[in-house]
Amino acid sequence: MIIPENLTDFLYWVKERTEKLWASEDWREHEFYGAKWQPLTEQQIDEVEQKYGVKFNNEHKEFLKILHAVDRKEIIEYDGENNEVIFEECTWFYNWLKDEQEIRERLHGLSDWFYSDVEGGNQVWLKSWGKKPGSKEEREKIFQEWFSKIPQLLPIYSHRFVVGDDNLKWNPIISSWGSDIIVMGWDFRTYLLNEIGSHLDIYEDVFDEEDQMFYPEVLPEIQEIFNENFKFDETKDVPYLKEMMLYWSSGWSSFGMNYYPKGTTVSPIVKTCIAEEEI
Repeated sequence: MIIPENLTDFLYWVKERTEKLWASEDWREHEFYGAKWQPLTEQQIDEVEQKYGVKFNNEHKEFLKILHAVDRKEIIEYDGENNEVIFEECTWFYNWLKDEQEIRERLHGLSDWFYSDVEGGNQVWLKSWGKKPGSKEEREKIFQEWFSKIPQLLPIYSHRFVVGDDNLKWNPIISSWGSDIIVMGWDFRTYLLNEIGSHLDIYEDVFDEEDQMFYPEVLPEIQEIFNENFKFDETKDVPYLKEMMLYWSSGWSSFGMNYYPKGTTVSPIVKTCIAEEEI
């Protein structure tokens, strides 16, 4: 399988491959059967930027012009009370022309979401914030000053966000569950292979001798792309947000780093969450 390296070629490859798969008889019972991508025009992108007060980076714009959103909802199945099965329709990729409420909630809810981990059970407090004050008002002031400096995070799918900064060498797409943040891909190519692999037919069944079962694994050429994209590189950065990402051990692999690195000058961030009144 040849995966185009050029982003534009790759996005058209994704469009052709997914729509062909969705049109196949194997997908007849799936909610995405017959689905199509709904790209935006240059004019629509300009209007969306003006409406929401956002600025898409170049890779994000290219994604919006070729893919953007799908004309279907994803069906999520989960167990409710009394063992009843509940089916819920969810937006797959946000449609900037139709999903205004969800998009605005994501855009404006991040601050509260992050801050809930500062004051909640996780007691997040970054080293760069200095000694943790005993006053809630002071803690919130320090947090809000920090949050005002992070790059604009633009929702793309569920709790995934594009880091909207064209001045960065990389174009990361992150997954944020409150302050627990990882990189899903350092560019759109890797991100989409990671996010929608099941819609791209990039898996093969590999037999596990110990379990005596077949398990799906990404094809070797896809794994090579992941390995290359996530390997350690000193230029990988998300201004201000990187420290929070490295606060949690799950974030270290995003930068190709081990939590306890050996033979490097990188050291795990020390948590400083002792309030002044507790000293």
